[in-house]
Amino acid sequence: MSATIKSKFDLSGKVAVITGSSKGIGKSIAQGLAENGAKVVVSSRKQNAVDEVAQEFKEAGLEAIGIACHVGDPEQRKTLIAKTIEQFGRLDILVNNAAINPYYGPLEGSDGEVFDKIMNVNVKAPWLLSNLALPYMKGRGSGSIINIASVEGITPGFGLGLYSATKAALIMLTKNQAKEWGRFGVRANVVCPGLIKTKFSEGLWTDEKLIARLTKALPLGRIAEPEEMAGLIMLLASDAGSYMTGGVYVADGGYLIAG
Repeated sequence: MSATIKSKFDLSGKVAVITGSSKGIGKSIAQGLAENGAKVVVSSRKQNAVDEVAQEFKEAGLEAIGIACHVGDPEQRKTLIAKTIEQFGRLDILVNNAAINPYYGPLEGSDGEVFDKIMNVNVKAPWLLSNLALPYMKGRGSGSIINIASVEGITPGFGLGLYSATKAALIMLTKNQAKEWGRFGVRANVVCPGLIKTKFSEGLWTDEKLIARLTKALPLGRIAEPEEMAGLIMLLASDAGSYMTGGVYVADGGYLIAG
């Protein structure tokens, strides 16, 4: 009999890099992967923030290191991958979670500078970071790239038009990664969360009128906690999801069917 189905979730020996993982969804993802046996690289812009999370994980018996990286900076992206290989000798899982949304308002109310900034972090960085990770995955004939988009990349809302455009682009980038890199044994999938109770989206979930309207319309009747995203990523990262590539997976409490 082959290995048990449950054992396919085991990530022992695998190395995972998670961007934007000093808090919120990213931190929960890093914790979930580490609890399943992966050696995780906690990464965000500030070294003290990632060191704090890595230490917290270590105290819980998990294997983790912190490597600071502003994903919009080309040199810092190279350093993140180089230091990961230097420390662990391999890279099996890349979760492109870091994102920004510096503008909330109508499309015509912003400018080209803001557009360039948000595209650079939300689309260009995941593309180039994945390109840097690819040789190490290709060399082993396996790897999992998981990009974190949003339901806003699937359906338009109000006030998030530029952010939505970047997340729609990230969805298509993921599909192209899957199509081109599948022959190397590298899988690419994209996860689209709904509204999550994180610092990133605080401006939305602290708006009582907005939340009252949203939760009333949502089939599950509530917004999500960050750890509710981790299970899906754990599946996509592991051999339990070995036939999953090019997929767009939604975890939104029913937001897309609520209209």
